[in-house]
Amino acid sequence: MKNPGPRLAVLAVVVHDDKVLLVRRANPPQAGAWGFPGGKVEAGETVLDAARRELHEETGLTGGNARLLEAIDLIEGPERTSAGVHHLMIAVRLDWLTGQPQPADDALALCWASPHALPKPLCRDVARLAQAVTGPGKVR
Repeated sequence: MKNPGPRLAVLAVVVHDDKVLLVRRANPPQAGAWGFPGGKVEAGETVLDAARRELHEETGLTGGNARLLEAIDLIEGPERTSAGVHHLMIAVRLDWLTGQPQPADDALALCWASPHALPKPLCRDVARLAQAVTGPGKVR
């Protein structure tokens, strides 16, 4: 069967007190690794709305001041072939507004982490994005 094209997803990159919120993923892609909360963009939903929704569904937190960071391609399996699965993940920077983080069923655990003391194993691009939003010259 031919691959229908990239699967659109969001990553909610939440910053609070110079730490980022990470979840240990229960589901593919990258199950078992630590990454940003996120998931599929639903039909008719903007990526900014999807990031806020996914953040709340996975952690119970409310995020605000949403802004686009970057697009990340994650291609699993044979790269650039119809047999691979292509995820196009849009990273969205959010500020923590309210709530106490509690992992939902698609998150095995969660934590606030300094970009200098990130848990392992990490999903791809987590360390780089964590540094970009908390370090010198950070994306505000």
